[in-house]
Amino acid sequence: MRIGIPRALFYYQYFPLWKTLFEALGYEVVLSQPTNKEILRQGIELCVDDACLPIKIFHGHVANLIGKVDMIYIPRIVSVEPREYICPKFLGLPDMIKNSVSKIPYIVDAEFNMYKGRYYILYHLLNLCKILNINPSRMLLAYGKAMYAQRQFEKLLVKKSAVPLDIFDQKQEKQSQPYIKEDNNIKVLLLGHNYNIYDDYISMGLIRKLRKHKIDFITCEMVEKNEIQEGNKKLSKDLFWTLGKKTIGTAYYFLERKQVDGVIHIASFGCGPDSLVGELIEKRIKREFKIPFLNLNIDEHAGEAGFNTRLEAFLDVLEGMKYFEDNISTYG
Repeated sequence: MRIGIPRALFYYQYFPLWKTLFEALGYEVVLSQPTNKEILRQGIELCVDDACLPIKIFHGHVANLIGKVDMIYIPRIVSVEPREYICPKFLGLPDMIKNSVSKIPYIVDAEFNMYKGRYYILYHLLNLCKILNINPSRMLLAYGKAMYAQRQFEKLLVKKSAVPLDIFDQKQEKQSQPYIKEDNNIKVLLLGHNYNIYDDYISMGLIRKLRKHKIDFITCEMVEKNEIQEGNKKLSKDLFWTLGKKTIGTAYYFLERKQVDGVIHIASFGCGPDSLVGELIEKRIKREFKIPFLNLNIDEHAGEAGFNTRLEAFLDVLEGMKYFEDNISTYG
């Protein structure tokens, strides 16, 4: 039996977990192709107009799997952290797909909700047991292997300052590049949801371009959880959006310690939480830290020429500031 996983949204966060789990249960895991022009076109045609770009892209990836698999894994995700939520579109995604995509294989849409505690993952596993007709003890054994793979993946992201495509199977990820750690002293904080940053097509090759310019960058996935929690202590009120909280905690942690030369925030056009988080970070930078800040909004109409112009201007400012700092006389 072949089970398909769309190469979009939480694929960049949980693929090692999902891949190990289903392979341990005896399934062949099949990925959709990397995002391309045709996948985007299909996603736009199939999805509702007011959805954000990542949701449209997800529709295209599902369409790309039709005819290649027996079923597609699209969990009904409500919460991935206790007492926090994610975008409600994740909750309704299985229904959106069923109503928008024709001739679709069976959808495995077990609910994933850890709002009341991490142990509620057991409900997700039990639902999978019913859907897939799997013995619970076999499922728990497979889950143990999957969690080990996921933890190793997360540790590598931090230890190697790597991005997910550096670690995923090279045979499956042709876009992958070896781990790169630059030493040019320019360090940028690259903020945003992982599915916006790490999808090479959506982000218009942002990571490739930063590496080409030998810019050392930090993403939320490269940061220890306790450091993100430390950064969030600066908030007057706790955020209940998991992804936004992760972004702002990372930003505040590094800004407080003055460990970055600039900040790039990449967000989907029309994303309410992203617009709030981006504004909070930008205002604090302008008020307290006086370092360059670049906000990039992406949608299906974004042009790469304008994207490149803004990015190059931002990098020119960073390099100019670094040159000025490095060439000031010791005696003034």
